Amino acid sequence: MDLKKNNEENLDNNELSIELSEEMAEGVYSNLAIITHSNSEFVLDFIRIMPGIPKAKVKSRIILTPEHAKRLLGALQDNVNRFEAQSGPIKTNEPTMPLNFGPTGEA
Repeated sequence: MDLKKNNEENLDNNELSIELSEEMAEGVYSNLAIITHSNSEFVLDFIRIMPGIPKAKVKSRIILTPEHAKRLLGALQDNVNRFEAQSGPIKTNEPTMPLNFGPTGEA
């Protein structure tokens, strides 16, 4: 069966085949997210801060449409609710740095 026909059948059945490479499956650790937005996109920068190191690098950047950002918000909330139902409430500490930035990226 050719790829085009297979993809059309998957879409008809509401199935999506997703490929995950070994490198991507390893993931990237992040302990800070900075979110900026314009009227047409949301930008999520994932950063790793290490103790004693004054400079941190963006490890991954994801750019989303506002519609997809809202879908991501809902999906995250749903997954947090499921996790807490199984494992109990997630404890959070007050952030030491702002995690949400305005349209221009300024705190």
